[in-house]
Amino acid sequence: MSSGNRYHIEVSGLSFQYPDGHAALRDVSFRIPGYEKVALVGANGSGKSTLLLHLNGILRAASGTVTICGMALNDSNLSRIRASVGLLFQNPDDQLFSLSVYEDVAFGPQHIGLPDAEIKTRVHRALDDVGMSGYAERMSHHMSMGEKKRVALATALSMQPPVLALDEPSAGLDPRGRRGFIEVVSRFDAQTVLISTHDMRLAAQTCSRVILLNAGQIVADGDAATILYDRGLMEQHGLETPD
Repeated sequence: MSSGNRYHIEVSGLSFQYPDGHAALRDVSFRIPGYEKVALVGANGSGKSTLLLHLNGILRAASGTVTICGMALNDSNLSRIRASVGLLFQNPDDQLFSLSVYEDVAFGPQHIGLPDAEIKTRVHRALDDVGMSGYAERMSHHMSMGEKKRVALATALSMQPPVLALDEPSAGLDPRGRRGFIEVVSRFDAQTVLISTHDMRLAAQTCSRVILLNAGQIVADGDAATILYDRGLMEQHGLETPD
């Protein structure tokens, strides 16, 4: 896969309508350079999760384009793009299904046929990166929500993707779990990170840029502090400022 392209994420004219006729995305366009951390914010139903699911082809829009690290999202590039975009679902139980943490984190590298020694190295590195280095033999369904989210993130990191797309990563976390997750995300400097979130403090503490969605359209895109602390703008779109 190529990650040398200046823009790791390019979305142009993306529009998507669900089978019931609901237009979830309307002519969405933006570009994210490599290694930038961007918060995608908006009220419920604004299209945040729908947009994230387009980045690795889980959803495919009828119009518009998605390009990841210079690769157009199409049938021929789909497997490479899915390896390039580490997606963290809002509910970690959607990603954790093996008998042990090690097996969950090893699943992706095994699927692409890496040798056992490389898989072992990647698993332990990914768990260390999320502060879960002693959990390889644990069973995920016995863990707290915060621990599950970290392990789910490690399953993405084990593929060493240039792009991480995190859907509501602080949802369901207690204050300690939330602080821990923010610390983990703040340390990432080898990936481009797009975080869909209702947590404005998370956005303010981890991201330099904010994209604000409303009814499937981008209504603001720019400096995080400028957007997040614009009380009028935030209230207009059903959100609160971080303070």
